[in-house]
Amino acid sequence: MSATGSKEIEGVDLEILDAWMDEQRLPKGEIGLVDRLLGGTQNILLRFDRGGRHYVLRRPPIHKRANSDETMRREARVLAALQGTDVPHPGLIAACPDEALIGAAFYLMEPIDGFNAGTGLPELHEGDRDIRRDMGFSMAEGIASLAAVDYLAVGLEGFGRPEGYLERQVSRWRHQLESYSELEGYPGPEIPGVESIANWLEANRPSQSRAGILHGDYHIANVLFSYDGPELAAIIDWELATVGDPLLDLGALVASWPDEQGNSPLGSGSGVLDGLPSAREMIEHYGARSERNLDAIDWYVVLACYRLGIILEGTHARACAGRADREIGDLLHATTVGLFRRALTYL
Repeated sequence: MSATGSKEIEGVDLEILDAWMDEQRLPKGEIGLVDRLLGGTQNILLRFDRGGRHYVLRRPPIHKRANSDETMRREARVLAALQGTDVPHPGLIAACPDEALIGAAFYLMEPIDGFNAGTGLPELHEGDRDIRRDMGFSMAEGIASLAAVDYLAVGLEGFGRPEGYLERQVSRWRHQLESYSELEGYPGPEIPGVESIANWLEANRPSQSRAGILHGDYHIANVLFSYDGPELAAIIDWELATVGDPLLDLGALVASWPDEQGNSPLGSGSGVLDGLPSAREMIEHYGARSERNLDAIDWYVVLACYRLGIILEGTHARACAGRADREIGDLLHATTVGLFRRALTYL
């Protein structure tokens, strides 16, 4: 049944999964070697084979958040919607929206033949500075393609609330940060510029860009690159995807992008991806492939720092309350501080 002979691995009962796959009329056969894939700090990814086909299963962590199952259902929906578009993404095979089956909603997707640049580069990429430079441009092209998708045409009506999307952002994330104080043991947000950044965002909010799909957590750790060149093999981790203002994805890319010294709030890229284009070059590359007005892109960068920083602070708060790994919580708090410090340079 598995590499270990166990019928359950990381919250997935393999006998139940096997029967469900039969119901989905997927190729029959015994579930083969099951491998835990690394990716993110929360969700569970398992790779396995059955009936001559390879699969990746994605489900929430064992200790789920209140919205974990709905997040899985949304991920599956957006991946299904992207089928047939030129947006590089994992192909959806089948989804189970009912959490009662294995204790959580889950879905099966195609494995991606690609690599995460944060874990090292293949020989081809490491030895060619031009390829590394084009890897950066490929990231800009990925979200430009996503922003160009007609969300209504691909069946994502009601997937988000695009009307007033920008107007809601500061209050939404401010309230989420305040909610962390309900967790016992959390000392409060020791984050530089929390109020000044929020006030600046409210005072300088631009007119909203045309509504479209946004990934919601777009940075270099959430893409896989092709082994054959600089192209994206897939954009991954769609749990924050919605319909809103897609320029926030470009803001997030710039917010996390290495500076001239190779440093990023999400970790140093120095020595790993030497030769990347500058943030401004990335913006220009996106602009050449989009009809969207980028005059206010700095505002989106600040919002991306504010939003992602508050999201990551949630894991720190849960870690203080004993509900998440403390080492990871501390690491993500440091990342939050770095994001807010970067945001302050734009004010």
